[in-house]
Amino acid sequence: MAVEVVYRSSRDLERLFMDKAEADRHDKMLELAELLAEVLQKAVPSLSEQQVEEAGIYMAKNRDVFARAFKNQPDALTELLSAPAPAE
Repeated sequence: MAVEVVYRSSRDLERLFMDKAEADRHDKMLELAELLAEVLQKAVPSLSEQQVEEAGIYMAKNRDVFARAFKNQPDALTELLSAPAPAE
């Protein structure tokens, strides 16, 4: 019988990872998404909880593109416009 070591994100107990670094990255992405959702909810109170959660996750998953856009490279956002729509 073989033994496998798997890792689980503390914020997403459903997902398992074979690599600790990957689990840590996922956990940090979810942490950022949660904070972004809080900020978005405060900025636009009319958004639903699901909308701010989805927007926060989207922004966190694409943090590098948004970071470049906020650092005087607004054209970086065209990458997201030309990318296929995320699967639901």
